[in-house]
Amino acid sequence: MIAVAGTGSIVDRLGVRLEPVAGADATALLGVALRRNPLRAHLLVSRVLGKHIPSDPRAVRAAGLLLGLLVADVLAGRPPRALPTERLHAAAAGDRAAAAALHASLAPEGPTDALVLGFAETATALGHCVAEALVSDYLHSTRREVPGVTAAGGFTEEHSHATSHTLLPTDPDLMRGGRPLVLVDDELSTGRTALNTITALHRAMPRERYVVAALVDARPPDSDLVEAVAALGARLDVVSLATARVELPADVIARAAALRSEIDRRADLPTRGGASVGSDAGALPAPLEVRALGWPAGLAVGGRHGFAAADHAAFATALAEVAVPGLEADPAERTLVLGTEELMQLPLRLAQVLADAAGPEAAGVWFSTSTRSPAVVVDEPDYALRTGLVFAAHDGPADGPGRRYAYNLATGDPDAARGGGPAWDRVVVVVDPPGDTPALRSGLLRALAPHTRRTTLLVTP
Repeated sequence: MIAVAGTGSIVDRLGVRLEPVAGADATALLGVALRRNPLRAHLLVSRVLGKHIPSDPRAVRAAGLLLGLLVADVLAGRPPRALPTERLHAAAAGDRAAAAALHASLAPEGPTDALVLGFAETATALGHCVAEALVSDYLHSTRREVPGVTAAGGFTEEHSHATSHTLLPTDPDLMRGGRPLVLVDDELSTGRTALNTITALHRAMPRERYVVAALVDARPPDSDLVEAVAALGARLDVVSLATARVELPADVIARAAALRSEIDRRADLPTRGGASVGSDAGALPAPLEVRALGWPAGLAVGGRHGFAAADHAAFATALAEVAVPGLEADPAERTLVLGTEELMQLPLRLAQVLADAAGPEAAGVWFSTSTRSPAVVVDEPDYALRTGLVFAAHDGPADGPGRRYAYNLATGDPDAARGGGPAWDRVVVVVDPPGDTPALRSGLLRALAPHTRRTTLLVTP
């Protein structure tokens, strides 16, 4: 971790301004960080996504269900329901009682004959929660090639650190045209990814109705996303929990480059930005418990290859009856459930069940996920990414070896005084078989070891 000298905070010096416009307060849902990307300066960091900030899993799931219920209103042609913004803001700020109450107040609405498509890697769980609220079929894009599964389509994400998305449903009928397609992402900045996706899919499987759903809609006022889809001969509705305006100075790219250079010059750790790196040398510190997840045969653990509307209820039953025994959170322990890249939904739901079972007086259960996103880490009070772990990819990615990241895990809950000890009493790391490799142990698990008293590695079917 490093602190950066200078006049004003990193965000102030970058010049990025986030202004709430409608719906929930975007400044309550988002923080701002500095990207490691020469084409884009800033990263909007969600407090209710479970990707960059450890969050109460009930707040994360509730945000997804709320977004899904707004989609249900649009598809039904009725006015959007009023959002419980006070509870949502409190949950985003870390109020566990508010998160529990908000989560308990929400229930799925459906079934709805629609296909929900989530964007990898950030929105794989968010999209699944939207599909759950609608009781609809679900699929998320993937950046992992799978032998024997034929791609049903693909598209590009402009200016991203990893641009290629592929659709790999095992049931080709899942992509059929005619019914509405709901595209889910955590944030709408320009709308180009959504438009690229709709254009590519409409060419092969045209339909009359599209919905784009995001936690925060931050498109510029002159966005022509809706008009561009209309030019294809289809209708598009955009729904979000919050609408915001992002103001950027004209020289924001140059400012970002200068700040990155300054931060890197001051860093005294092995990688840029003050993050720590997992090493290949030596044995893993004990204790490490490795467990296989018991799971019903034929029931998907996520939406990479498709998830049927009828399976939402079976998924909930499996969590309650199969996954939880032996993994109960000790009410006296601070527990983190950590998903890995695209594998978000099962870890999220597991964390949510553990949090509910632990009760209101427990030390707490948090949820987060590792990521491909390279960003700058600065130990500054109002900065969104205070600490970071850096480690090697561990699932044999098609685009070759590379670095992966996990943010804000070294500090845990900033409101909890740990007396210099590890941030977590227990970390449950959830991987699927392609990610259970020697590189996992020498990378992510080693990087986590100083920050937890014990680690449980949970391997899905």
